[in-house]
Amino acid sequence: MSYGGRDELVNACRQIASRVKFGKIEVDEIDRKTVEDALLIPDNPDLVIRTSGEIRLSNFLLWQSAYSEWYFLPIQWPALKREDFLAVLNNYVQQRKRRFGK
Repeated sequence: MSYGGRDELVNACRQIASRVKFGKIEVDEIDRKTVEDALLIPDNPDLVIRTSGEIRLSNFLLWQSAYSEWYFLPIQWPALKREDFLAVLNNYVQQRKRRFGK
């Protein structure tokens, strides 16, 4: 499986442009929902956990994670233990205050 956020956005734009070209929608009707419906992964996660010690998005869920909380772990994915995951969830629930861009 290969996922790339930029490619996902390009493909969504192509899909929407095709719908406009064939008269299925008008340009004025394009809104956030139109774009989200054209994405491979339309849901917006509350929390994204990035393992490996990298502190970057790495082209992952570029649209969908706009208001997600990000948590960066210095360990590799295969080494992630249940305790690590529970610590992330605990941090998210107890220490993070969701504002959704406000």
